[in-house]
Amino acid sequence: MSIDASRGGAAQPVNEEALYRKLLWRIAPILFLCHLFSFLDRVNIGFAKLQMLGDLHIGDSAFALGASMFFVGYIALEIPSNIVLHRVGARRWIARIMLTWGLISAGTMFTAELARLFGVGNATMFYILRLLLGCCEAGFYPGMLLYINYWFPSDRQTKVTFGLLLALPTSLIFGGPLSGWLMQQSHGWLGYSGWQWMLMIEGIPAMALAFLVYFGLADKIGHARWLTDAEKRLLEKNVVSENAHKEYHFGAALRDYRVWICAGIIFTYATGWYGLSFWLPSIVRESGVKDTFHIGVLTAIPFVFAAATMLFNAWHSSKTGERRWHAAIPAFAGGAGLILSAVFAHNVPVAIVCLCIAASGVLGLTPIVWTYPGSLLSGTAAAAGFAMINSFGSLSGIAGSWITSIVKQMTGSITNGTYALGFVLLCTGVLILSLPAATFVRGEAARAKTEDTMHRDALTDSPA
Repeated sequence: MSIDASRGGAAQPVNEEALYRKLLWRIAPILFLCHLFSFLDRVNIGFAKLQMLGDLHIGDSAFALGASMFFVGYIALEIPSNIVLHRVGARRWIARIMLTWGLISAGTMFTAELARLFGVGNATMFYILRLLLGCCEAGFYPGMLLYINYWFPSDRQTKVTFGLLLALPTSLIFGGPLSGWLMQQSHGWLGYSGWQWMLMIEGIPAMALAFLVYFGLADKIGHARWLTDAEKRLLEKNVVSENAHKEYHFGAALRDYRVWICAGIIFTYATGWYGLSFWLPSIVRESGVKDTFHIGVLTAIPFVFAAATMLFNAWHSSKTGERRWHAAIPAFAGGAGLILSAVFAHNVPVAIVCLCIAASGVLGLTPIVWTYPGSLLSGTAAAAGFAMINSFGSLSGIAGSWITSIVKQMTGSITNGTYALGFVLLCTGVLILSLPAATFVRGEAARAKTEDTMHRDALTDSPA
């Protein structure tokens, strides 16, 4: 659609679809790269575990506690970090987050040296570094979602959110082989182990991207030098008109039951996601595959299908404007896939097919459900609300990793934990359908109203 808007006394055509494509390609690639290395720096500790336990003389229990300390720091500062971002500007704060988390992630290379310097044990220093990493990264993901909310109305957020979340399967498909290769090739350099160099090398891109964020993004629509005045007016009107029905104050947002349903949706789906990503290698091994390389290859297969499913589901949701069933159906499919993978645990081909369905379901709904908070919140409520909802998602990192472990200890079989994760995903589908249908149509109605307003403004501003 082309809409005339005046600039300098002459009517200038603004094609809204072309404008949002331009916006998408300007913002999404940067956010994708940032999220890719965010998730890689979060999970590469699992690969470092293969060597670091012996070097640091710590056991599995100490490692598990240290790994979970990340989420403690992340959750503790999630809301304050996002409120600061809203006040000082997204590009400054996200750049700060990336620079500091890159430094801490790379600095984990020197855990033993830092432990000696401060006179503490290796395990204690490992806990401290993981806690600091969580504190530094707190607010990153909800901050990016908030940033998207500044630029796109909720009914247009699916594509850019998909671009952001495509980093998850990408990091799992390529991150494992990359981390393993780095550990193998760099082992012994300057007397350091491969896991140390791997953490250092993979921490450097985050620090470099901090400068790309600072100089490549604009805090607000009005600050974007690469937009014309007419384009800025159109984008701002779309966002402002949609924000009219949203909650601006955090207290009011807390009293909105739909916000708590969104938090429940994020918690349950992310529990399934973290459980799947943490335990997928073990699930594949329990199916009868013993060779480590073969396990690595087989664990990558489900995420290849998941990436394709994310692409199709996000595209189809954006094309049709439907965001309820496009999330609920993948949730039910993901839950069923996990349960069936446990049923056929000892039939490797069938189990892998079921795990492909499970991964596709979990990741297929991801870019859709993260548009829900933006349909409800704006201003300070959005800053704090996104952080609060993402905090529930971070708690799921602990829940997802422990559910399978606890059930395995109780029953002696990892497949019983997979049943539990499948049930949690089925709950996600139920919660999605419990949201009122009106939640998903207001953005479209607001945008239609804005288009009518722009037509009237163009007629008024155009010379006779």
